[in-house]
Amino acid sequence: MVSAAVGGVVSEQGQADVEIVARVAALDIGKAELVCCVRTPGPAGSRRRVQEVRTFSTMTRSLTVLADWLAGLGVTRVVMEATSDYWKPPFYLLEAAGFEQVWLVNARDVKHLPGRPKTDKLDAVWLCKVAERGMLRPSFVPPEPIRRLRDLTRYRVDLVGERNREKNRVEKLLEDAGIKLSVVASDIFGVSGRAMLAALIAGERDPQTLAQLARSRMRTKLPELREAFTGRFTDHHGFLLARMLAHIDAIDADIAVIEGRIEQLIAPFAQAVARLDEIPGIGVTAARAVIAEIGLDMSRFPTAGHLTSWAKFAPGVNESAGRSKGNGATGHGNRYLARVLGEAAVGAARTDTFLGERYRRIARRRGKKKAVVAVGRSILVIIWHLLGDETTTFTDLGSTYYDTRGGTQRAIRNHVHALHALGYQVDLRPAA
Repeated sequence: MVSAAVGGVVSEQGQADVEIVARVAALDIGKAELVCCVRTPGPAGSRRRVQEVRTFSTMTRSLTVLADWLAGLGVTRVVMEATSDYWKPPFYLLEAAGFEQVWLVNARDVKHLPGRPKTDKLDAVWLCKVAERGMLRPSFVPPEPIRRLRDLTRYRVDLVGERNREKNRVEKLLEDAGIKLSVVASDIFGVSGRAMLAALIAGERDPQTLAQLARSRMRTKLPELREAFTGRFTDHHGFLLARMLAHIDAIDADIAVIEGRIEQLIAPFAQAVARLDEIPGIGVTAARAVIAEIGLDMSRFPTAGHLTSWAKFAPGVNESAGRSKGNGATGHGNRYLARVLGEAAVGAARTDTFLGERYRRIARRRGKKKAVVAVGRSILVIIWHLLGDETTTFTDLGSTYYDTRGGTQRAIRNHVHALHALGYQVDLRPAA
């Protein structure tokens, strides 16, 4: 039986008359073992492909044997699905072994056909057949220096999150004891707040004495502080509070060490960090996190649109029969990058810049959430240009860009419409 295929004809032997990768391997990876399928050309003059499937342990010694076997067969491309973190050991080992095309592919691109039996062996064979016909595209995996930096910046984010959670536990503990310090003080972990908490742990219960520990501007709130410290704080609360504050201090120390290590690894990229720091909403910490997530080689993303699409900061398209379906949702991308861009967009919204005005205009019409995504996308486009060309410099268009880009008449029309929306009747007369 012969069936038509896109770009060629498939014969009984499964051979397609299309350009295929001659020697390709595919890995179906689990935690303890992986299944490797290799497809290579058959004997001279034969159209049949030779296929071999083997199972290996995911221990390093076994993975070394796998690399030697693939090198002996002359395999030029190795593909594997992004399965949890289990893909990392074979990917890094094969990369270090000198294989130039080690591809990590999105599992959604290799979705198993419905109705077919599913086993590790069949998955590996299917992945190999799809890969040899060039029907897959590799996911972005940054080089090793960027991966190390990424590990540190992500761990720092996790530590900051854990510190915030522990601070929330402290506030809940004080509420349980009837201590309303957080009502009076905006930051109970400032200098005054820590002094008061330390006194509580030491056994001090007198509201007057505790309130007198306030410093600087907090001393203007002494009556409120005396009222806030009137509660039922016991030794039990003191024991828990001491453990929580010790945990917070330990996390602070770990964050400081991590930040010192980040500074060492980011040193070769200091110029790129400084250029990104010029963008409204992007600070040094955010610039480091962005570089850790997308790297410096923008050739992986042919256009700024490719980068925003990969980061899921571009609206999705769902159209059929000339009608747009759905709400243009962006989808879920790199959550660490999305966090940085979201915070940068909120920061830029408070500035008197082009990005700040863009946020305010979109927020009025579409809401704050859509405005954050739109400004985050704009920031990502700027980042792509700055990292893609070292000669490119950032120039702010200014908050009046939208009013002036269409000329004086457009600016007049916009202001008149705004006054009409506020309920005013406008009568324009040229100034003398």
